[in-house]
Amino acid sequence: MNILTKFHGVIPPVSTIIDANECLDEKGMKNLIDFLIESKVNGLFFLGSGGEFSQMSTSLRKKVAEFAVEYVNGRLPVLIGTGTPSTKETISLSMHAKEIGADGIVVINPYYWPLSEDNLFQHFAQIAEKVDIPTLLYNFPALTGQDLSPEFVLKLVESYPNIVGIKETVDAVAHTREMILTVKAAHPDFAVFSGYDDHFLNTLSLGGDGSIPGTANFAPELSTSIYQSFMEKNYAHAIETHRLLSSLLSLYQIDKPFVSVIKEALSLRGVEISTNMIAPARRLNEEKKEQVKKILNQVLDIEGIFYK
Repeated sequence: MNILTKFHGVIPPVSTIIDANECLDEKGMKNLIDFLIESKVNGLFFLGSGGEFSQMSTSLRKKVAEFAVEYVNGRLPVLIGTGTPSTKETISLSMHAKEIGADGIVVINPYYWPLSEDNLFQHFAQIAEKVDIPTLLYNFPALTGQDLSPEFVLKLVESYPNIVGIKETVDAVAHTREMILTVKAAHPDFAVFSGYDDHFLNTLSLGGDGSIPGTANFAPELSTSIYQSFMEKNYAHAIETHRLLSSLLSLYQIDKPFVSVIKEALSLRGVEISTNMIAPARRLNEEKKEQVKKILNQVLDIEGIFYK
């Protein structure tokens, strides 16, 4: 029997829509949020990697968080990314997220400096002690340079019950398997999400809880279909749809950071948003736009999803 955790299923890492002056584009954000809610996703994660948090000022991060919570207005659970290299600033952003009514926070470990395990533990411990709100860890060693091991996560969860889950953006499925066997086996309500789209079905089959996939911004039907099919034990359809989803992942190679690709795909999908980026990221040139369009048409025509 699958036990649903508080956070489960498909939770898109929502793109932040901005205008030409790198300010929040509220109209575009409303259009995207409404599109995702209508697509029957299970939650919304703002200010993750796909939300360009790393390029933002603190004031812009707070504005995006405030707008998101207010506009979603309880229609779905809202997670806010609050991680920074500074413990003090992370606590401040986490307290802000709680004050505005977020359902939970997602905290990536400090990047730039590698930390001793004790210093890393104390970083998360201080946050958990200061901010009593459901907290998901965000493990992305390719960008932070430091992995959160299953044993380390278990130690945190044993000490701080408000740490309720993790986003596993890791290459090795074995790492996620060990996270489930080590942490979730001891704490069944602990939620384990895949960060990489192509690990979604593996994560579910190993006993995990869902995915936080970038493609769910512009093709949420695929991820929600995988999740629904798996929960209904229609494994053949889940596998078929997962193969289709995996065919989209060449999109991530078109530009770096990949967020520009997601915004272009959203625009092609017909969601009315600007495709502006926060520097140093840039909008796609015409050649790259054509590459995005070609892949979307090749992969998604089969599903009857219309692209311009």
